[in-house]
Amino acid sequence: MTEGKSTPENPWPVRTVARKLLDWINRLGEVWVEGQVTQLNARSSTAFLTLRDPSVDMSMSITANAGMIRELQLTEGSRVVVHGKISFYPNRGTLSLRADEIRAVGIGELLARIERLRKLLHAEGLFDPRRKRRPPFLPQKIGLITGRASAAERDVLTNARNRWPAAHFRVINVAVQGPMAVTQVMTALSTLDRDPECDVIIIARGGGSVEDLLPFSDEALCRAVSQCRTPVLSAIGHEPDTPLVDHVADVRCSTPTDAGKRVVPDVAEESERVRQMRDRGRRALHGWVDRERKLLDSLRSRPVLSDPYGPLERRAEEVNRFRDQSRRAVTQRLDREDVHLSGTKARLTTLGPAATLARGYAVVQLVTPDGPDGVLRSVTDAPSGTQLRVRVVDGAVHAVVTGPEGLQAEGGGTDDA
Repeated sequence: MTEGKSTPENPWPVRTVARKLLDWINRLGEVWVEGQVTQLNARSSTAFLTLRDPSVDMSMSITANAGMIRELQLTEGSRVVVHGKISFYPNRGTLSLRADEIRAVGIGELLARIERLRKLLHAEGLFDPRRKRRPPFLPQKIGLITGRASAAERDVLTNARNRWPAAHFRVINVAVQGPMAVTQVMTALSTLDRDPECDVIIIARGGGSVEDLLPFSDEALCRAVSQCRTPVLSAIGHEPDTPLVDHVADVRCSTPTDAGKRVVPDVAEESERVRQMRDRGRRALHGWVDRERKLLDSLRSRPVLSDPYGPLERRAEEVNRFRDQSRRAVTQRLDREDVHLSGTKARLTTLGPAATLARGYAVVQLVTPDGPDGVLRSVTDAPSGTQLRVRVVDGAVHAVVTGPEGLQAEGGGTDDA
């Protein structure tokens, strides 16, 4: 019977699946695997241990010669490289790696790997100061990732609350060393980053050996910190300790105590700063009021404001004086012109014909049928019989010429007309 493709109508039996798995696993051959030792049991000739990936929650079972374990003096938490062949046990449906060689990863190799990872992360820009965010001045809630009942937790909480008693924390306790540390720290980091009330996150751990601090140089954890939307403060170990998380975090704190001091302001310092600013504001306001008061006093002391009607009265007096001067000037001019006009009138009167007639003279006019026509200027113009009109001062008389008479010596001759 051919197996064919498994279907609901033609399913494979367990033995077929187990056999196929065994064939696939056998084709994998021998492998080198690196991880961290957990759940070590080497009491008999065969040692059983679990090899865990420190970056994720994955592990696999290892069987090895117990003498090999005792020779290397392996303990739980040791970093090792294992060579062996993966075995599948069809009866139990389990996998196990049969180790024929185990190498402990020394501190020198670990440090070299950390240095290579540091250069890689630096080249990718994860250490760039320009991408680091400034933590809030006074966070609403502070997320704290640290070991349970640890000195680091106590230092952060005590120093922060001494500086700002109203500081509000959300503490998540995790393993801070060993094979579970990276996974638990990353889970706590993701939880706090999703909390909308959490404004800043502190990752704190006390001092320890290089092996103890290895989880905080893990690549997965460093990338998780760099991708966090919430500002992260790293407070790992003491001042000389510099795991890679310190370079990726937004703020590096030398110790957990330093983190507690830097995450919140000092209420006493801020109160004093507020008092100083209030005093400066009060002095500035008083100074401004004094300057404005002096300016108002200066303005009020000026004549135009101290005696506002005085200038108007003085200007009114000037207007009256100029008006009187103008009136007198016009009157004088009119008087002079009136005198001049009277003199001219008198001269005209004196020179006029009426004045001449008043002195006894007369105007003799020729009379024509159409009326008086011109003035008689010569006896030759008035032959005998010519009608004349003689105008005197109070009227006129008519006369007829009886004959001409020439000029005689003064006192002689008579006028017949």
